[in-house]
Amino acid sequence: MIRYALIRILSAIPILLGVSVVSFGLLFLQPGNPVEALLPLEASPQIAEMMKQQLGFDQPVWRQYLAWLQRTVQGDLGVSLYDGLPVAGQLGGALFNTMVLAIPAAVLAFVLGGALGLIAGYHRNTWIDRSASALAIVGVSLPQYWVAIVLVVLFSVTVNWLPASGMASPDGIPRSFSDLSNMVMPVLALMLVPMGVVARVVRASVQDILSQDFIAGLQAKGLARGRILRHVIRNAMSAALSVMGLQFGFLIGGSILIEVVFNWPGSGQLLNLAIFRRDIPVLQGTVVVVAGLFVLTNLAIDLAQAAIDPRMRR
Repeated sequence: MIRYALIRILSAIPILLGVSVVSFGLLFLQPGNPVEALLPLEASPQIAEMMKQQLGFDQPVWRQYLAWLQRTVQGDLGVSLYDGLPVAGQLGGALFNTMVLAIPAAVLAFVLGGALGLIAGYHRNTWIDRSASALAIVGVSLPQYWVAIVLVVLFSVTVNWLPASGMASPDGIPRSFSDLSNMVMPVLALMLVPMGVVARVVRASVQDILSQDFIAGLQAKGLARGRILRHVIRNAMSAALSVMGLQFGFLIGGSILIEVVFNWPGSGQLLNLAIFRRDIPVLQGTVVVVAGLFVLTNLAIDLAQAAIDPRMRR
C-alpha cells in the first residue's frame, strides 16, 4: 500500500507542474503588455519601463515562471489589480463558501446516486430499473443553470418559500434554519449532475457484479440476500468512489454558473468576476488552486480505492 501511495503521489507532481504552467501562461493571453494593466492610461513610457523592471517582466519567461512558482508554493498569489487586496485572502474565503455548497451537494449526490444505481442494478430490466435509470438520465441531461433558474422561479417567485439569492450569514457558516434555506436551491442544482453520473456508474457496476460467478456461488451456498447485497455494495463502491472524486472536483471548480445565478460569493463567482475585470492575478490564483485541489482530490480517491479494493494496488 505504501509503495502504491508513493507512486500515485509522484505521478501527481508532473500534473501539478503542468497546471502551474497553464496558470502562469494566462498572464500572456491578454492583449498588450501585462504591465499596461497595472498602470493608468496617462502613465509615461519611463514609468512603464520602471514598473516592468520592478515586476521582473524584463527577465526571460522561464525565470519569470520560476519566480512566480516559488511565490505560489510559499502561498503568495499576488494582489488583485482591481482592489489591491491579497489574492490568497480573497480566494480562501471564496473557496470556503464554495465548500459550504460543494460538500453537502457531493454527499447527497453520492448517497442518492448510489441508492438509485443499486436499486436499478439489483432489479435489472424491471419497471424499477427503468424508473431509476430515467431519473439518472434526467439528472445528467438538464443544464445546471437552467435548473437553478427554474428553482428560483418556482420556490422564490411563485410560492416564496426560499430566498432567491445570497448568503444568510456573512461568514458562510449556517447557524439556523433560515441560514440553511439559502443553501437549499444551490445544493439541489449542484447535486443533479453528479447524482445522475454516480447512479449510472453504480447501476452498470452492480449489474456486472451480479453476473459474475462468485455471486452464483454465494447463492448456491444459501447465503442470505442481505449478505450477498453487502458483497455487491463493497465491490461496486470502488467504481462509485472513482467517479465521485471526479464529480467533487467539478463541484469545486465548475459551479461558476450556479454561484452567479444565486449570487453566492464562492470561487466560481470570484473566477467569473476576475475574467470580466481582466484581473490576471486573481484569475491565475483561482485556476491554480482549484485545479490543484482537483488533482489532490482524485489522488485521495485513488488511495481510498486502493484501501478498499486490494486489486487496485497491482
